[in-house]
Order: sequence, then C-alpha cells, then structure tokens
Amino acid sequence: MEYQFLKQHSPREGVVVLTISSPSTLNALNSTILGELDAFVDALDPDTMRVLVITGEGKAFVAGADISEMAHLSEQEGLAFGRRGAAVFKKIEDLPFPVIAAVNGFALGGGCELAMACDIRIASAKARFGQPEVGLGIIPGFSGTYRLPKLVGQGIAKELIYTGRMIDAAEALRIGLVNSVVTPEELMPAVDAVVNAILKNAPIAVGYAKACINENYDLDVDESLALENQYFAKCFATADQKEGMAAFLGKRPAVFKNE
Repeated sequence: MEYQFLKQHSPREGVVVLTISSPSTLNALNSTILGELDAFVDALDPDTMRVLVITGEGKAFVAGADISEMAHLSEQEGLAFGRRGAAVFKKIEDLPFPVIAAVNGFALGGGCELAMACDIRIASAKARFGQPEVGLGIIPGFSGTYRLPKLVGQGIAKELIYTGRMIDAAEALRIGLVNSVVTPEELMPAVDAVVNAILKNAPIAVGYAKACINENYDLDVDESLALENQYFAKCFATADQKEGMAAFLGKRPAVFKNE
C-alpha cells in the first residue's frame, strides 16, 4: 500500500523502520496520518515481524495533533477524534512484538502519547517532550492521562499535564519517560543495537513477555502472578524453549526458529 505521510523500509528480515513524514507540519497528527497509521499496523504480519521502529522526519518525532483540524470540532467530533487516536495507539501498544520509538525531536501532545504507546523510547539529546494541551483549552486526548502516570508516577505526570511545560531529553531520562539519551548522530545506531539484542532472543518468548507485561497493567498482585505463571508455562510448549536450554547446556549459541 502507498502512503502519503508514511515511509517504511526493512533494514533486515523481520525489522521495519516506519518514518512519519510531514516535516512541514512537524509531523502533526491529522485524520489522514492517523488513518494511515491504522492501516499500516493492520497490514503488519505478526508471523514475520520481530521489531518495529517508529521515528519522525525532520525536526520532530511528532509535534502533536493537528490543531488546525481540531480548532473547530464540536464535542461529538472531538469525541470521535480522541477515540480514533487512542484506538490507533492501543493497536501499536498491543502489537505482539517490540515497538521502539526513536525520538529524534519534538514529541509533544499526541507525539508524546505515541512514544508512550511504544515499548522502548530512545531519545536524541535534541528531543523535547511535553503534554501542552491545557494551554489549548483541552486535555491529553490520545491516552496521555493514562500512560504518563504509569511511566513516571502520578505526581510528576500531574505536574507536567497541569503546567503543560516542555522538558528536555535529560529530564525525560531522569523521570523515566525514556530509556536512554544519545547524540543525534548516535540515535539510529543506538536503536539498532537494541534491535540486535532483541533479535538474539526467542521470538515467542519475547512476545509472551510483552503480552504479560501489558496485560499486568491493571491487575492486582495475585492476578498478575497467575498471568505470569500462565505465560511462563506456555513457553515450555515451544521448540524455541527446548533449543534455548539445550544450547545453554551444550555451551553453544541458540538457533531460534519462532516455533
């Protein structure tokens, strides 16, 4: 499928790098881009995918949702727009393989929310983060009030959302919003290093680990431990588990076949 605002390439088998490409608007999320993201996610083959990387073209990762489109929405239209963005980001979060955000620049509003829907966030030192929506008379609408407290705690999340202030990459690292910060030149090599580390491991086990972590989000401790036990047990029904442990005992590299 051809996309107007998305570019994709596959640097190696099972890995796709998706670039949101509307640099003249700092990659602001409008209905067209959200629709393309939705279609792109639906088209991914979970049987062949190992890692998805999402980044932005130009000075921004995503500088927010498209204010020119939102400015004249009615309450019901606002509801539909928020639901659409939240649904697309939930699809990204629920993908059965790791998703890495390579945050190259501004990640504000919907851009910060998109990054938070990814599993791992690696930021350029030039990246800037924030949820500035209250300054526009709205609140975060693509699940920011849900995911930000999960990542940084309620107190910090409330302060960032109530003030709408923008933070730099170093502060984002300090509060736990991103996993690491590198120079702009090192961003994609750093992402590639994480991708390579993931690719060395059993694909089914990585997918089960992601599912277990995501599904644990809102469970109590007993439910959470029971869920982990279930996914742990399911690993023993895979050929990759047999291969991984045989390789360890045989002191040789494992060769995983996603089986």
